[in-house]
Amino acid sequence: MIVMSSQRIEVRKIQATGVSSYTISLPKTWIDQFNLKRGDKIQLIQQDDATLTLIPNDIQKQKPRAISTSTSSSESSDSIIRKVVSFYLLGYNMIKITAKDQFTPEQRDALKDFVRRRLVGVEILTDSNKEFIVQTLLTYSELSVENALRRMATIVASMHREVMTALKGDDKRLAQSIIRTDDEVDRFSFYIIRQLKYAVNDNRIVKEIGLKTPRDCLGYRQITTYVERSADHAVNIAKAILDMKPIPQALAVQIIDMNTFALSIFEDAIHSLFSHDYNEAEKTLTRRETLETYEQHIIKTMTTTKLDSNTVASLRLILESIRRLAKYGADIAEIVLNLTAEGIGIQEA
Repeated sequence: MIVMSSQRIEVRKIQATGVSSYTISLPKTWIDQFNLKRGDKIQLIQQDDATLTLIPNDIQKQKPRAISTSTSSSESSDSIIRKVVSFYLLGYNMIKITAKDQFTPEQRDALKDFVRRRLVGVEILTDSNKEFIVQTLLTYSELSVENALRRMATIVASMHREVMTALKGDDKRLAQSIIRTDDEVDRFSFYIIRQLKYAVNDNRIVKEIGLKTPRDCLGYRQITTYVERSADHAVNIAKAILDMKPIPQALAVQIIDMNTFALSIFEDAIHSLFSHDYNEAEKTLTRRETLETYEQHIIKTMTTTKLDSNTVASLRLILESIRRLAKYGADIAEIVLNLTAEGIGIQEA
């Protein structure tokens, strides 16, 4: 027996039991662990990496995972919320927070507001001055990672289009609305990360959450981060609009054109992901360099336009956020290349 980290590797011989039948013995420790006996059924799942997964029938239905912790009235609301997020991302279905004395009104309001605005598929079961319990109701198959990511990317694209409308019309109310929309993106981000973390620890649910192989989890985790950060830059643009005076329409049109081009890189990269298209991702990746031309024209216009220093600073922040949107689109396209590369090659013996 060879021991590697926490895994025990055993080599066993295949035995022939007939003309076309073969058997292999199972470790007694594994049999005892699940209280198996003669005649019990075991599911064999052939994985894409040529391995076999053996699952006793009795543990096919995953029991809800529950966890609890305590807090005090002196602990900050943000600290308690971070605990809830950590447990949620680790895949716990039931999360209980108990107050050693009792929750303050601020703590209760913050917890309720966060769960309702930022967590997908979670319901509050108990909300008292001593106990706060939430439960995740969505199963892995009800909302796949791909569908959640598709919805998330759609919201981000909408945020970037609307923030340009706010810029052109100096619409402060629309800018504030875009900032609030970021909560919706965060909801899907938390949900996707939760699913991917759980799939890494339990390969059985990889296909159940909508992915092909366990190695896809890392790529989708990175893409989720890039999409979430793209939303953050729409928020940054909205905040800049709130702090600046109206700008000339000619300048606004140039910025909108630059943003439209950056957004097309982002959306094409997302499309290449869902269509599993290596060539589209490759074309998307090469377009980012063109963005510099847009920026040069805008800077030239800014230097010949009478603008106050605060507006100039805000415009530079806006240009930086547009650059970041294009960069994240290119980063997503690069990950798509890695995820789909095998599809353009022919494997040789």
